[in-house]
Amino acid sequence: MKTSTKITIAIIVLICLGFIIIPRLNLGEEESAPTQDEPTESKLTVSAVVVKNRALDNDLKVTGSLVANESVTLRSEVSGIVDKILFKEGQKVRKGQVLVQLNDDELQAELEKLQFTQKLNEDIEYRQKQLLAKEAISKEEYETALTTLNTSRAEIKVKRVQIQQHKIKAPFDGIIGLRQISQGSYLNPSDQIATLYNISPIKVDFSIPGKYTSEVNEGDKISFTVDAYEERFNGEIYAIEPQIDPQTRSIKLRAVSDNLENKLLPGQFAKIALTISTFETALLVPTEAVIPELDGKKVFVIENGLVANRVVETGIRTADKVQVTTGLNDGDTVVTTGILQIRPGMEVGLNLGEVTYE
Repeated sequence: MKTSTKITIAIIVLICLGFIIIPRLNLGEEESAPTQDEPTESKLTVSAVVVKNRALDNDLKVTGSLVANESVTLRSEVSGIVDKILFKEGQKVRKGQVLVQLNDDELQAELEKLQFTQKLNEDIEYRQKQLLAKEAISKEEYETALTTLNTSRAEIKVKRVQIQQHKIKAPFDGIIGLRQISQGSYLNPSDQIATLYNISPIKVDFSIPGKYTSEVNEGDKISFTVDAYEERFNGEIYAIEPQIDPQTRSIKLRAVSDNLENKLLPGQFAKIALTISTFETALLVPTEAVIPELDGKKVFVIENGLVANRVVETGIRTADKVQVTTGLNDGDTVVTTGILQIRPGMEVGLNLGEVTYE
């Protein structure tokens, strides 16, 4: 065989070997070098809370209305012309303060006349008494003079009462509202003058279902809020209606609350919390941690770094938490997120916190 032929065959063999060996080398490199897109194994991270024993109030949530401690629509006992208006709208007034003066000129003149008559009758009675002592007149004549004097005195009392009726006074301390009259107007007994309110303290009226009747008593505390303020106000029950409403099967209660700054006004809508019982120790967990099942409820807890489930029983619910009565212990770590992904025995990462009670 010629030398050139041998060289050609050798070159062809080397080329074929290159096609076989090089792809295998590349494949080996690809298998040995991990790609960036290959997922790496990692733990599922969940949130959890450590539950602690605490006191828990069993609050009954109801609604009610604020009522003035005292309120009265001011009217006149008699008719007359409004002579003076002695108050300003929205002003604080004291008990007995004159608010409106009706014209009483005629009554004052009649009173003056009666006073002169009384003076005359006093003189007559005095003289008759002297004559009786000397037996110059009969006892009957003296008694007639005395009766005339007493009648004059009684007529003066009546006239003074009539004069007082022309003065409209505040029956109690309070704040007077908007007036409905003007100076110089003719006032009838049916006409409204203004409304007087005593709002310190202020009353809170509300109703609760009749089944709680045995659990409320006079002196029980309440707390409530109104739309106008974010702060919570406190009160105390002082009266309970002795009858259950046959239409609503509820019972009416009335509480009283200090209102020294006059923040609370009659007619305001109140959201009320009435504590009907208190647990000295209770465990609360977030509502989302409790998983309902066909035969009960359960929660997931972390034990020795692994997920475990606990069958629990629940009690009182708040806005975002639920009381666990059995199945948990003080200090247990309860899972609150990732509940659908975890299974008993799994190892998970934790974002740990504690249950807050604000």
